[in-house]
Amino acid sequence: MTWRWYAGELVDWARDRLWLTLRIVSRPKGAKGFVVLPRRWKVERTIGWCMNARRNARDYERLPQHSEAHLNWALVTMMTRRLTRKSPRTSQWAKTG
Repeated sequence: MTWRWYAGELVDWARDRLWLTLRIVSRPKGAKGFVVLPRRWKVERTIGWCMNARRNARDYERLPQHSEAHLNWALVTMMTRRLTRKSPRTSQWAKTG
């Protein structure tokens, strides 16, 4: 029952109510152990960046709306810092030469 909600009804609900397109990323059949899934690392990295804001790392707020506001504020702060950066940041894994 849970899988049907996750794979079917949730996708329809998000499309109808939130105007979002959800793509379900499943583990490859027959995979054992750790498997890197496409795009999942981007979501986990973004959540990690949000947790750098100290207030988001713990559940201090009484109302969910307050937590949502702090997450939005952390993301706005992160984006404005990136947009106002003097020079483009180079990746530490970028090829040199």
